Amino acid sequence: MGAAYETINFKSEACDGCLDCMSACAQAKARSDDQTHSRIQIVPSGDGFELAICRQCGDPECVLNCPAAALSKNAGSGVIDWDGSKCVNCLLCTVGCAYGGIAYDAAAAHVIKCDMCEGAPACVKACKTGALKHVTTARLYNEAGNLEDLFVPGLSGCQGCNTELIMRHTLRRIGPEVVLATPPGCIPGMGSVGYNGLTGSKVPVFHPLLTNTASMLAGVRRQYKRSGRDVMAVALAGDGGTADVGFQSLSGAAERGEEILYICVDNEGYMNTGMQRSGCTPYGAWTSTTPVGERAHGKTQDAKNLPLLMVMHDCAYVATASTAFMEDLYAKLERAIQAAKTGFAYLHIYSPCTTGWRFPSDQNIEVARKAVETNFVLLWEFNPRDGLQFTRAAGDARPITEYLELLGKYRHLDPEQTAHIERSVATSLARIRMLAAAKSPAGAQTGRAT
Repeated sequence: MGAAYETINFKSEACDGCLDCMSACAQAKARSDDQTHSRIQIVPSGDGFELAICRQCGDPECVLNCPAAALSKNAGSGVIDWDGSKCVNCLLCTVGCAYGGIAYDAAAAHVIKCDMCEGAPACVKACKTGALKHVTTARLYNEAGNLEDLFVPGLSGCQGCNTELIMRHTLRRIGPEVVLATPPGCIPGMGSVGYNGLTGSKVPVFHPLLTNTASMLAGVRRQYKRSGRDVMAVALAGDGGTADVGFQSLSGAAERGEEILYICVDNEGYMNTGMQRSGCTPYGAWTSTTPVGERAHGKTQDAKNLPLLMVMHDCAYVATASTAFMEDLYAKLERAIQAAKTGFAYLHIYSPCTTGWRFPSDQNIEVARKAVETNFVLLWEFNPRDGLQFTRAAGDARPITEYLELLGKYRHLDPEQTAHIERSVATSLARIRMLAAAKSPAGAQTGRAT
């Protein structure tokens, strides 16, 4: 497997042309306010802007065109390094670059290009609109890429569904010493429990009822522990089987502190059986059981805040996560795995449904990202010792309409319904902030017998 590297991402729609990034780069690299020394260029394009910067290509034309071997791909950082002692100023590298990423600086009398500021790009720090982002998720690929995928190829998920992404990443990180429970829902529906006697997973998996997932896993974990084997008991369940009919066994297992990692993949409804509403379906959403017509206008109740309910159980670990923020998700998965070795860990992952939410299949990650950026989804974690804390700042949120307008299930909303959703989002944020402010005393115990 090849290596992945960090990069700088540019969102043209967020760029306002302030050029602060160019000033920051010129200062960092030439100690000058002259933007001609900048190694990043913001270029007008139509009604917006485009970015000219070194992409640190995997198969760089500039390196291939350099007759003096002054340019080389750094195998450690992925940066295209320039060696001034070898450069003959032929400028063939500038001809080979299709991105305008390397250019001649007349004052310096040699070519200049982005070197990623040794992993802390000055341009990204200077960007106030979020148009530039330092993408560091390459480390996840490098760390986990060689781990075994514990699901077979060819699972039958809907096009664009990121639930399969969650499944594969989770089991790859946990490893083979695991027993997996997948109650009725999209996860077994796409073949994780298999067909005709063949399973879609490479580890022991069982298909419990919606009502008894957590209680069956508790028995599995206790039996393996009794026999001296350290096997992790993991549930991959939908929001319907978790928040509704499965809540009684979930609550009991959490209250007892069973050593389980329970992962709820929340697509806000019973999407596998016809897109019916669940307790986690938000207010105003269209589903097949909350239709839109002359009298009905979507769901009339707010969503159940299941992660907060699990906090009230004083679990060893509770967190929310999103596939649009994979570094955050991986960090929480690591902590949840550790917590599940001695207590009950609950991870709530928001997973947009292309079919039931009515949006194009190539927009899944963008929908997930907008949900967080508008505070419709809040990212936080809890443990009894440290209390609740945000893992992504909730200030300066984007307007909730930017999220709602992406989804067909909200296409019918009137101004009054939109205002209700805005109030609900504000109330949820205030509640989480209040809990985050009330930190647990250092060293506090859960009160649960060990």
